[in-house]
Amino acid sequence: MKPALRPLLSIVALLALAAGLWVWAPWKPAADAPRYRLAQLERGPLSAAVSASGTLSALVTVQVGSQVSGQIQAILADFNDPVRRDQVIARLDPEAFETRVAQAEADLKAAQGAAAVADSTLVARRADVGKSRIALDDAARNLERKKALVAQGFLSAAELDTAGAAYDTAAEQLRLAEANLRVAQAQVLSAQAGQAQREAALKQARVELSHTVIRSPVDGVVISRNIDVGQTVAASFQAPVLFTLARDLSRMEVNIAVDEADVGRVGAGQKVRFNVDAFPGERFQGRVTQIRKAPVTSNNVVTYSVMATVDNPDLKLLPGMTANARILTEERKDVLKVPNEALRFRPLNPDGTPVKLEVRGREEGAGIPGRVWVVGADGWPAPFSLRLGVSDSKATEVLKGELRAGQEVILGYEEGSEPKPKGTSRPFGMGI
Repeated sequence: MKPALRPLLSIVALLALAAGLWVWAPWKPAADAPRYRLAQLERGPLSAAVSASGTLSALVTVQVGSQVSGQIQAILADFNDPVRRDQVIARLDPEAFETRVAQAEADLKAAQGAAAVADSTLVARRADVGKSRIALDDAARNLERKKALVAQGFLSAAELDTAGAAYDTAAEQLRLAEANLRVAQAQVLSAQAGQAQREAALKQARVELSHTVIRSPVDGVVISRNIDVGQTVAASFQAPVLFTLARDLSRMEVNIAVDEADVGRVGAGQKVRFNVDAFPGERFQGRVTQIRKAPVTSNNVVTYSVMATVDNPDLKLLPGMTANARILTEERKDVLKVPNEALRFRPLNPDGTPVKLEVRGREEGAGIPGRVWVVGADGWPAPFSLRLGVSDSKATEVLKGELRAGQEVILGYEEGSEPKPKGTSRPFGMGI
């Protein structure tokens, strides 16, 4: 290398080193403020709702069963058939029940005959009592006459004794006749009771025979049929369900399972909006009619049944459909709304550490406290305290705070622009 070039190469090397140090420059001030995703505050309607799932059912569902056991002989109604009250919808084989009716009728005739015999016996026993009383009266008069004749000396004492014995015999005959009369009266009562018993048995047999004809108890539509011709139903402990009838499908009921944390916000009369999978593009409306107090626990989750009614004039909704429901608990017409994402934003310091939030300085008043951040004059987030009201899944009502419609709040950092912790390393040879 020529001696004249050495000073030039040294200068070039120093310039390159200086340029590299300037590009790296760890001692330079912090980088510029980060970039943010922003959104404007707006005014408009806002509604709070409780979301839950439910099941559709008819307002009145009647299960039709059989009170007697037997074999299904005929089915006169099928799925979706409209039925009227007292319409015959099925029949059981009546042969066994007709036999019981015939037997009960024969037993009743026998009991009626026994009652007639008892009545005749009673009449005879009453006649015996009357006859015995006449004989006793005659014996008494005869005894009195003979006492007078014996006193006058016209008759002997033996004849008086004979008259006394006749009187005593007549008195005993009367007592026996009266006892037989009481027996006959008891037999009449027994025969009458037997006759009443047979009449009740006949009535029961006829009722059971009538139960072989299954009738609709209400006007409605058959939504379920659980039997077929030839099937045997047994009604030993409880009536088996043969049909399920919906009284009126033009008005239906939604059973909504509301979580225990949300049920306190639900009340009767609130609007309910829901959709079903069968009609994904259509929304249906109803109103809350009842909040049932019985809790339902499933997998350690407690819910309460909230009942709502809905009109179904086109009969689109069917029992058993799953409804994705929203119960509107509160509605606001024209309020200042802040995006919920802005309420969740938490800024970072220039060194990448989280900003420490101060509890003091919050707005006082009704509602719950909240905080949003706006871009300050220096380009870094500045806090604003708020009092918040009704909230939905996207925005929250601002009750109090130094914000106005159209003002921008920070939703978050743009991708890759959030502050990062700075390293403490220095270039080789610096700070030593």
